[in-house]
Amino acid sequence: MSPADLARLVALAALWGGSFAFIRVAAPVVGPLWLAESRVALAFVVLIMLALSRGRIPALRERWRDFLVIGVVNSALPFALFCFAGQYIAASTAAILNATSPFFGALAAALWLKDPLPLSKLAGMALGLAGVVLLVGWRPEPMTEYALAAVFACLAAAMCYGIASVYAKVRMAGVPSFSTALYSQLAAAIVLAPALPLAPMNGQMTSIVAANVFALAVGSTAIAYLLYFRLIANIGPARALSVTFLIPLFGVLWGYLFLREPLSINMLLGGSLILGGTWLAIRGGTVASGSTRPRIAS
Repeated sequence: MSPADLARLVALAALWGGSFAFIRVAAPVVGPLWLAESRVALAFVVLIMLALSRGRIPALRERWRDFLVIGVVNSALPFALFCFAGQYIAASTAAILNATSPFFGALAAALWLKDPLPLSKLAGMALGLAGVVLLVGWRPEPMTEYALAAVFACLAAAMCYGIASVYAKVRMAGVPSFSTALYSQLAAAIVLAPALPLAPMNGQMTSIVAANVFALAVGSTAIAYLLYFRLIANIGPARALSVTFLIPLFGVLWGYLFLREPLSINMLLGGSLILGGTWLAIRGGTVASGSTRPRIAS
């Protein structure tokens, strides 16, 4: 890997890891649906402006159904779920739970594509499950109902990423990655829009909240997609997926530095088990080769 690609990989992990901190600041004020809608709509605007500047608008008509599915399962649902979770749990906890995505991807590939589940993948899933239990269950005080619901929302979002990666492997082979990024964000924005009148904002928009929304949409979504697709082209999808192991580290780091979130023993031990299980689950796997994005980022 060249120094430039290594820098892109670290920058990508920093951006995707930062998404959880941005969500933690903005979600309690903006609300989960409005924040998710703002994220995908602004990301689409940035990407379509880039396409216009290049003088090339990707074709839509032939694959619009697939773009719709990817937009819903890979963006609208998981983004809204993580935004819900961001109201009640720490950004670092959400970032660690996000790392369970490869487990769901391996399971979906086994059920859908009949991919084998060797002992290493099963061991990785078991190790990851133990990490989740340790992360969530080993606490000095019991979790509130909302915090527990937020944990399940993070796991459901991770499951969406896993399912989307397998769908992409089956249906999106040969489709340019930029087209998938562009139209999946458009589809997600269209799907989320009708629900907005039912979910008013929780508070008043401030400059700090607006800056976090903008950073989430432009930095952690539009720019992050472009970095990821550049890495896929340069080093291949399997090596690009190594960003999996850096995202939780940056998620915890940003939460600690900017949100003053404490570092706990259960977080460190549970996160280590989840990352170890992730490594076992994805090594030599086939799911990643067809992913529209890693299954580990918010």
